[in-house]
Amino acid sequence: MTSLPNREPGASRLGLVIDLDTCVGCHACAVACKQWNDGGHMAPLTDTDAYGSGPDGVWFNRIHSFEAGTEQGGCGSRTTNFPRSCLHCEQPACVTVCPTGASYKRAEDGIVLVNEDLCIGCKLCSWACPYGAREFDQDVGVMKKCTLCIDRIHNETLAESERVPACVMVCPTSARHFGDLADPSSAVSKLVAERGGYDLMPELGYEPTNKYLPPRPRPALALDERVTRDSANDDLPLHGLLKWADRILAR
Repeated sequence: MTSLPNREPGASRLGLVIDLDTCVGCHACAVACKQWNDGGHMAPLTDTDAYGSGPDGVWFNRIHSFEAGTEQGGCGSRTTNFPRSCLHCEQPACVTVCPTGASYKRAEDGIVLVNEDLCIGCKLCSWACPYGAREFDQDVGVMKKCTLCIDRIHNETLAESERVPACVMVCPTSARHFGDLADPSSAVSKLVAERGGYDLMPELGYEPTNKYLPPRPRPALALDERVTRDSANDDLPLHGLLKWADRILAR
């Protein structure tokens, strides 16, 4: 089995902080991840029956949506969009179960990677990962996973502002943040401290590097306030396209 490296003094711990309050579930991160990695470090990423009735393939980033309780005051509920990818754990079971050393953790920045030349496709790492972050590429018979876009973040030919994972680069609501979570003075560490960022399933002891920021509570409107607000909106004038849309929706 594969052993974990000794952490180097002053080594960084690169990872993502994902804000569940501002993620809108647009899937831009998933599409950008797929596009970049299809020609990058883990390329190619297999697709099967992409335009048929049973499409499947390798995706490193997936987004799930959940109804998360009720709003304050008991009126309605809210949808929380939950992006899921590799969490680059400090104690990754996917590495320690690997019989060939194909799955490994870098000592210098904490990123968990797969060496395809050593991978035998036994899938032990996918069974050990409780987060569902491992992907088996059937075409080449090896496991693949999120690399934090290692070929972007350390690429000195790119502008410094672009040396972030593709998913962070394209997020339209800035719900994804990238940085060094070993540095308490970094922007991501401060964000986690200010917003109460948390680990996913901390009871397992894998110590995920990636953190999630919880949704903020929404201010509640009393029923009479809602009625007043809706009545005020009814009195607003409609113009052009809005008039047409109002007629269509009123049918």
